[in-house]
Amino acid sequence: MYKKIYIILLVLVCIGGCKNDPDLVVPTDKLSTSSFPTTLADLNAILNPAYGNLKSVGLYGFNLMPKALEDAVHAGDANYNGDQAWNEMTANNLSVTNSRSQDAWTALYAGVTTCNVTLEAADFFEANSATASQKADIDAVRGQAKFMRAFYYFQLETLFGEAYLKAGGANDAKMGVPLYKEVPKNLEATQQGRASARDVWNFIITDLQESTVLLENTVWPATEVGRVTKWSAKALLGKAYVFTEDWANAKTTLLDVINNSGKTLMPFAKYKDAFNGNTANEFNEESLFELNVDANNNGNYGPWGGNPNASTLNGVIWSPYILSETGTETGSRALGYGGNLGVHDKNITRFGYPLGYYTLVANPAYNSQLPASPDNPARIMDPAYRAQAVAVRTNKTADPRLYVNLVQPWIDVLNIDWNGGPRKDVPVSKPDYLAGEPNTYGWGFRKYAAIDYHINNVNYDKWNWYFLRMADVYLLYAEANIGAGDAATGLEYINKVRRRAYDLPINTASARDYTSLTAVTPAINDPVLGRNPLRYERWAEFFHEGLWWFDICRWHLGPQEAAFFGKARNLSTPLTFNESKSYSWPIPLTEFNANEKIAGQQNPGY
Repeated sequence: MYKKIYIILLVLVCIGGCKNDPDLVVPTDKLSTSSFPTTLADLNAILNPAYGNLKSVGLYGFNLMPKALEDAVHAGDANYNGDQAWNEMTANNLSVTNSRSQDAWTALYAGVTTCNVTLEAADFFEANSATASQKADIDAVRGQAKFMRAFYYFQLETLFGEAYLKAGGANDAKMGVPLYKEVPKNLEATQQGRASARDVWNFIITDLQESTVLLENTVWPATEVGRVTKWSAKALLGKAYVFTEDWANAKTTLLDVINNSGKTLMPFAKYKDAFNGNTANEFNEESLFELNVDANNNGNYGPWGGNPNASTLNGVIWSPYILSETGTETGSRALGYGGNLGVHDKNITRFGYPLGYYTLVANPAYNSQLPASPDNPARIMDPAYRAQAVAVRTNKTADPRLYVNLVQPWIDVLNIDWNGGPRKDVPVSKPDYLAGEPNTYGWGFRKYAAIDYHINNVNYDKWNWYFLRMADVYLLYAEANIGAGDAATGLEYINKVRRRAYDLPINTASARDYTSLTAVTPAINDPVLGRNPLRYERWAEFFHEGLWWFDICRWHLGPQEAAFFGKARNLSTPLTFNESKSYSWPIPLTEFNANEKIAGQQNPGY
């Protein structure tokens, strides 16, 4: 796809949160004049914002991950408590004015709008300017627009829908989200009540089915590699079937992706380095849908720069720390904004790390004749503890994905160019706000984090974001088989993902395999994941990728997760979870102020 995708403002139709003012609704019968679009390039220019919108501030550009989903699942542990919306996400107790949920609602519907505009433009172009030979190219645009519209509605429904569908028709009549199937032609059309959950999922499924047909014969050149394909659509379709517990269709669709897409799990040697901006790993053999992110320094922090949809800036919040310039944890330096978000300690033992907390001792090699520094620290991690920790890593006593996802103080070393000076190796540190707290692990994020540069110096993330990859397909296929009564096949596909984590051939049985669907997992003293390989593998495999929240909600794990994590730094009270409301985010108050037909249709409990 185009390496830089910019929003082109062709029409402003505000669906989510628009005001009741006819002047703000552009008549779309005047959108496509006799001169636009007249070329395929015009049509693709209209489509491109459907991709670029994913990088908006309200979505994956910034707010959705570090300030919403990562706190909601307690992968992150916010130290900063001055943001009420952020605190509400941590507590899983949102208000109808929560800015994070409101931003997501608005941005997701903006994405729907770009797709609807594209589909109308495709019809106009085909009817007025296209040649017969351009039919396949126009259909490829339609296929992408339908996939992207389904993707946006998938997220809207799973975040804001009243309840997930269940096998046998349970919850079909629950409230879904408003459906806008075309660009509103007048003010009345901007007013939509909530469709049923079944109608929303049917719309998503139909869009994806049609997308696979429209993209059937499309093969993108290398310059367009980031565009969605029929296999992207089939993978998301299979996921929709799993999320609606349609096990039969899920099995057929996902097995088609496994057998015929040409995709597979990437080897562990690539996997361990696949989330940190190595361009050699982009759009690899495991990737089915990936958000391209340009390392584009606009001088004003990614999403807020001159090209707001060219880059993202999640890493400024979840950056790891390195030792201070004098080699201490006190004053340790964040590779982004300091004092915001660390890793919740409970995640360390959940990955199977068996050791307790470390202590600092006098460095026997300290040279008092030289300045104290990261190369010459006065105090270091207890060498006995260090030896044990290295053995855990070497012997794979803990899940190896622990070290794919996180960095460990004193043992991991980051090669950093600090403030324009020469690059040098500096040990990872506890965050400075945990210095002096002995009963903390203080690990930092590695996956999707700045680990070889200071993000404040460049103002952008440099890693692509995986939305769909084959590990998800394998585990969804496992779940579909288990749901359909085939435990053996389900277990085998769970084990394929586990084998990759341990750098083993994925199709060969191993000593690391789970022997049953209730086998012990690496999670230590964990009543939620300790004896459930499917749940554990989804948690461990997609840690810090924004997927676990949806598993919590569809499996109703909220109270158990709250009890497991216990507390959060930005809250003064223990974590709790209200099952009658917290699995769904509230429809924003702004929507009720703008949309008369949604009156009385708030999610329960709000």
